[in-house]
Amino acid sequence: MDRKIERKSFPWKKAALVILAITAVTLVGRLYSAQQSGKALAVSPQNLTISTVRTGTFEDYIPIRSQVTPLKTVYLDAVEGGRVEQVLIEDGTIVKPGQPIVKLSNTQLQLDVMRNEAAVTEQLNNMRSIELSLEQNKLSHKRNLIEIDYQIKRLTRQVERERVVYQQGSISDSALKENEDLLEYYQQRKLVTLESQKTDTRLQEQQLAFLKETGQRLNDSLEFARINMENLNMTAPVAGKLSGFDIEIGQSIERGERIGQIDDPNNFKLQASIDEFYLERIDLGQQATITRNRKDFMLRVSKIYPQVNNGQFRIDLVFAEQQPAGIRRGQTLQTKLTLGDPAEVTLLPNGAFYQDSGGHWVFVVSDDGSSAIRRNVRLGRRNNRFIEVLEGLEINEKVITSPYSSYLDMDRLNLKS
Repeated sequence: MDRKIERKSFPWKKAALVILAITAVTLVGRLYSAQQSGKALAVSPQNLTISTVRTGTFEDYIPIRSQVTPLKTVYLDAVEGGRVEQVLIEDGTIVKPGQPIVKLSNTQLQLDVMRNEAAVTEQLNNMRSIELSLEQNKLSHKRNLIEIDYQIKRLTRQVERERVVYQQGSISDSALKENEDLLEYYQQRKLVTLESQKTDTRLQEQQLAFLKETGQRLNDSLEFARINMENLNMTAPVAGKLSGFDIEIGQSIERGERIGQIDDPNNFKLQASIDEFYLERIDLGQQATITRNRKDFMLRVSKIYPQVNNGQFRIDLVFAEQQPAGIRRGQTLQTKLTLGDPAEVTLLPNGAFYQDSGGHWVFVVSDDGSSAIRRNVRLGRRNNRFIEVLEGLEINEKVITSPYSSYLDMDRLNLKS
């Protein structure tokens, strides 16, 4: 019996599902291939340090090694050079102000001082001679005035008498005129002498003032020469402990040569060298801490030396309140220098990887621990324990923190036992 054959429709739904499945497989394969691309290296996990990213309190500080130095130091430099004749105290002695330390001799300096004394004495004698001459000139003017006044008085009386006699006709007109002319001469001479005396007095006062000033300078020069002689006998300028004092009898000391120093024996400060990376983050007054006998002692930055030598600069730290007992000069102390306030941030344990990558990238371990992929990150502040994570890492992710020196060109590490 014949039957009608029905034509079946195309299965579009099944075809769409198949196409989606193929596309998904292709994408997964490409992603896997992308992960597998680039340089890869098989590494044993036993040779790596793997750390976990977590949150915590970041203490912004750096550990530094500081050295105990005297709080105050006075250097002993030879003001005048010479030969060591006598050493009066030994290195390490506690000295008092003015206490003799060493005696020097300098024949040339002694001769120079003697010549200076002779020259000063000669100059002072010349000044005294000039002063005597000025005084004699002053007295001469006074004598001349006395003589002129006497002649004026005498001639005035004589002219008055002769005028009376002239009216009686007893003397001639020429005789009267001669005495009147002589009286006028002495009167004019007196005016000139007074003017000369006034001028000479003014000049003499100026010259005497200059001579006195010159004499004072000469005396000061002589006193300075004597002080130079006294400087050959060196004494302690302040109280303290003498150190770095190593000279012997007969040794020649140059002018300005340092022969030792006097340190404060009871008060100390700390000096530390810090990497130049932190130069802009350290200011005066910044806090630091040391621990001695389970007790913390606070310090502050008192001086920053901006000169950078071998990639480091120096700072001075002084104790804020009291200093630990028993510390000695030259002793090394572990110090914690605070750079900022504590804060809750994402933390990555510090490791040697930072020096290799510069903190710009890390190797992040996969969830199954079979591989580690290179990833760019942004890291912030760091101390000796942790590094602040700013971008690129999530909480509980695992990161290789051991050195990267052997993996600098790698994009992937295959972790195999």
